[in-house]
Amino acid sequence: MSATLAEAHATLHALLADSEHLVKAVASGRQRNATVPFRRVELRYVDLAVGRRLQLTSYDDTQAHTRNVELNEPAETEIGALLAEPYSRWHLQTTTETVQLRVSKRGRPLLHRGLTQDQVVDRAHDRSKQRRLDASDPVFHLLGVTTADGRVKPTRVAKFRQVQDLLTLLDPVIDSAITLGPGPELSVDRPLRVVDLGCGNAYLTFATFRYLTAVRGLPVRAVGVDVKAQARAHNRDVADQLGVGGQLSFVASAIGAADVDEPVDLVLALHACDTATDEALARAVRWRAPVILAAPCCHHDIQRQLDARRVPSPYQLVTRHAILKERLGDVLTDALRAAILRLVGYRVEVVEFVDSRHTPRNVLIRAVRTSTGPTDETQQAFRELVSAWAVRPALADMLCDYSPELAALMSSGARAGLLEGMAGAEEQA
Repeated sequence: MSATLAEAHATLHALLADSEHLVKAVASGRQRNATVPFRRVELRYVDLAVGRRLQLTSYDDTQAHTRNVELNEPAETEIGALLAEPYSRWHLQTTTETVQLRVSKRGRPLLHRGLTQDQVVDRAHDRSKQRRLDASDPVFHLLGVTTADGRVKPTRVAKFRQVQDLLTLLDPVIDSAITLGPGPELSVDRPLRVVDLGCGNAYLTFATFRYLTAVRGLPVRAVGVDVKAQARAHNRDVADQLGVGGQLSFVASAIGAADVDEPVDLVLALHACDTATDEALARAVRWRAPVILAAPCCHHDIQRQLDARRVPSPYQLVTRHAILKERLGDVLTDALRAAILRLVGYRVEVVEFVDSRHTPRNVLIRAVRTSTGPTDETQQAFRELVSAWAVRPALADMLCDYSPELAALMSSGARAGLLEGMAGAEEQA
């Protein structure tokens, strides 16, 4: 449908103000050379004790902010203000149609409207937690997580929760993977490209693929990489049974040797052991992947270095206890990984992956590529950290030839620390 941006916004305004028929609306992305206050805003109407309200949930990089606005003039004002922001994509669902507005890089509005089956409106304020991928999805049965009637097996409850937790953490950065990769115009010829490094039996690979394609409706081409040929054969069989063998493939390869012929938009590295996580992060950085999600497993490398070096004062009181020394080594390892990713141009969050009641390996590193370099404070803090602990992170070694700035930081900060640490270890011996 051809329309000016003002006409398109007028159409959206009327639909957004319809408290009887709007199911949900989402604003995301940003127009070229513009900024928006939130990366994503969701709108829907809810029924509270005081009456119906327009609920706006705005997402920044770390959390969601929810407001409930009175109808009529207050809601109209909020809708108008939101439409005035330079969001590049709008997706509206009403009880009878789906409406999408995309603003091209040249500022051209592209409005599409399509009829849909009657949708039921959920206006409950406190909705039960939504599963990202329903247990009835066939992928869970093929992977042995559920029974034939879609019930989660008692022995697979933890795995099912892990899948849901991953998808919850993935969802906020999907838009970044799209806009920083292929841009808003995903197509069969240019799908979202996903690589899972060290995929193993590919529970999370399949779940991610199914969520992106079946729930989000995106064209996706995914590759799972694992050194075990047996895992590759099993995963290919599952993909064929799902009928997606042409879109989801598996290769037998070490992570460090993994190679792709096309740009990668999203890299997963979930529970790769020890420095295999570093290899996956280094691979993703060299591919300039817009989004990286990594859940580290064991952390032996830095632990070994702590055993061989003098621990800085006053941390000897912590490292004299084996369990505390191990946990400190885990924290130090992932803090250094996050810092290195910031140094090579990523915005990084370290968040809880799964509840610690289920596994102590519950950290996830979520990184989004940016166009800005690291701050002086980040560089100085990294230099001081590697110097104080006299450690050399594996990820830094893997990326020194990629980033001259990182190489300079390592040479200036770590060299003195390593020499001091080795001298201290000799004195202690």
